[in-house]
Amino acid sequence: MEKYIQELMQDAPELITTYGLKVILAIAVYIVGKWVATLIVKVLLKGMNARKVDPTIAGFVKNIVYYVILVMVVIAALGQLGVQTASFVAIIGAAGLAIGFALQGALSNFASGVLLIAFRPFKVGDFVEAGGAAGVIKELSIFSTIMTTGDNKTIIIANSSITGGNIVNYSTQAERRVDLTVGVSYGADLSLVRKELETLAAADERVIQDKGITIGVVALADSSVNFVYRVWVKTADYWGVYFDMNERIKKRFDEVGIEIPFPQMNVHVNQVKS
Repeated sequence: MEKYIQELMQDAPELITTYGLKVILAIAVYIVGKWVATLIVKVLLKGMNARKVDPTIAGFVKNIVYYVILVMVVIAALGQLGVQTASFVAIIGAAGLAIGFALQGALSNFASGVLLIAFRPFKVGDFVEAGGAAGVIKELSIFSTIMTTGDNKTIIIANSSITGGNIVNYSTQAERRVDLTVGVSYGADLSLVRKELETLAAADERVIQDKGITIGVVALADSSVNFVYRVWVKTADYWGVYFDMNERIKKRFDEVGIEIPFPQMNVHVNQVKS
């Protein structure tokens, strides 16, 4: 034992010189590399803020870049210690591939979330149809989107379901067109129908008169002559005008004697003489 200690003491200066220098270099590589990673991340974050990139994306990109650089720094530091990093890199790659396969659904939602945040097809407060549901957007996160329906139900939709289909945003435009179909009997005076519909549109302050009013016969149906009735309103007034106009049409037509028909069937009975 004493002989082993003596040999170790004799070799100590050489060991310290050889391995001590490697340890110092490895520590230096790690410290400098970490400083460089922090500096790069700060510059990157400053650039994204200057371009007004969404804070959610900016924070995520910052973390990804920082940890990727940090992993490279650790591998470089291990290389200074004489560790065979080739196998280490291969293990990391294989692990990353396995994790990618296991989390492909989550990664798909994440990628879709990044696209939604980057391109902003809708924002919080918009009323949209997306992912098989319709409602007001309450929250947009990396993996899912939360909306509330008209009857106050909360719907959580995976982002991949949203980007995989059509997105209808009813809130992006300041104005919307109200489309109504008005059916009258075949015996009605069509000129009077047109006049009354024009009067109703002119009397409603919410209707944008400058955009024009469309009134025309769209179909000669089985039981009625159908008019298409289109007026433009502010988006916020859409449903109010839609419901009110239907009610006013019914009341006005009753006052002036314009019949709104319902489906009818005429049955002809022929008597056969024996």
